[in-house]
Amino acid sequence: MAFLLALDQGTTSSRAIVFDAAGRPVASAQREVNQIFPHPGWVEHDPCEIWESQADVALLALKNIGLGGGDIAALGITNQRETTVVWERDTGRPIYNAIVWQDRRTAAVCDRLKAEGLGPLIREKTGLIPDAYFSGTKVAWILDHCPDARRMAEEGRLAFGTVDTWLIWNLTGGARHVTDCSNASRTMLCNIHTGDWDDELLQILNVPRAILPEIRASSEVYGETHTQAFPAGIPIGGAAGDQQAALFGQRCTRRGMVKNTYGTGCFMLMNTGEIPIVSANNLITTVAWKIGKRTDYALEGSVFIGGAVVQWLRDGLGIISSSADVESLACQVKDTDGVYLVPAFSGLGAPHWDPYARGTVAGITRGTKAAHIARAALESIAYQSADLLGCMQADSGIGIGELRVDGGATVNDTLMQFQADILGIPVVRPFVRETTALGAAYFAGLAVGVWKNIGEIGGGIPAERRFLPNMDRDHVERLTQGWKRALDRARNWVET
Repeated sequence: MAFLLALDQGTTSSRAIVFDAAGRPVASAQREVNQIFPHPGWVEHDPCEIWESQADVALLALKNIGLGGGDIAALGITNQRETTVVWERDTGRPIYNAIVWQDRRTAAVCDRLKAEGLGPLIREKTGLIPDAYFSGTKVAWILDHCPDARRMAEEGRLAFGTVDTWLIWNLTGGARHVTDCSNASRTMLCNIHTGDWDDELLQILNVPRAILPEIRASSEVYGETHTQAFPAGIPIGGAAGDQQAALFGQRCTRRGMVKNTYGTGCFMLMNTGEIPIVSANNLITTVAWKIGKRTDYALEGSVFIGGAVVQWLRDGLGIISSSADVESLACQVKDTDGVYLVPAFSGLGAPHWDPYARGTVAGITRGTKAAHIARAALESIAYQSADLLGCMQADSGIGIGELRVDGGATVNDTLMQFQADILGIPVVRPFVRETTALGAAYFAGLAVGVWKNIGEIGGGIPAERRFLPNMDRDHVERLTQGWKRALDRARNWVET
């Protein structure tokens, strides 16, 4: 039996999961990654800890099931996107901590790019908006703030990579400096139409081409493992950013298929096939994956506060003792009794992009109870996700038949049912919840022939549950209008 090893390097932890050829998880291990906050708005990781923790959990996962390197058909990687590492080519030593995707230190640089009128050009070439979220300005910051870094970069002595590149470099003992096209598309340096680094963007962001990795497909053999920390000879068969891997793990492989990941925030992606659709509704255009000569694209929208609103109920308000308690509290009432909660704790993400919005609770009366607040918090996740799906339908002109879901909050049946009711389409929850790691395993398995083509992947695994809409559409319209009114109260709250 062929086994596949998925390395899932996330923002808060490194995980490894072993899958069998049917796409079922058979062993796993996980270790937390320390968060470093040098200044307000700055977020860093230790790159060496990223590598060491990922290697450790991979070995532990193999040990847990009694497998060796020879039992693994291929290894796939999925990773936190946009997080930036720069290291010395000859020693492999990072010259600075990894700057995490959440980090905002280069926001002023992005404001300058927009003020100079470069926003449309960057969007046309990359599908992105100028923002500190992406890797390009992070690379330039490291080169400008580490001694001799820019000179070393120009001389070809430094290497840059997102986390996938850093892991592949270490797994191959420095033999491979590559990234996949999905991760490259998140750097603000890659032209998503040509699939290559863009010289004009490199000049604008002041990043030398000499430090960049080679851009490869998401499913192909990049090399084999060759390091003392890991069994040798395992083919590294694929890589993709975490949200793109989840899209593939959900088998959203046809144009118009959509998945939504419910985590701390929510990330919704629509497969738009071989057509990169430029959003008229403030969504991001990104590469989904490349297999063979075909590149698939996606529209993406991000909700800043998804499951984090439940954490706020627990840690901020103290009305629940654990996140799992929110559903039972919310179910003590049949509806919110007109209460809406807009969780704009740090502004609103797509499609609003309002950094000056703030959290708002509207519609409170003397009869409002903790249960109403809890239910409104859950419903806010569904309303925000519905806003994204509406934009995707408007941008693409594609009717959406169902929404495939994953992430921790999908265990909440009340939330999933309300999401189906608001959208008016089925919400489909998979048996295998680890869809990000599963997508990485699928890419790797395709590269080495575990599956001959996409059509063979995962066909035998049915959905765990389909939530069907059963709410009257007139009632849905009234609820949605109330949500829009609450949004209006939250917008532009901070005076500048």
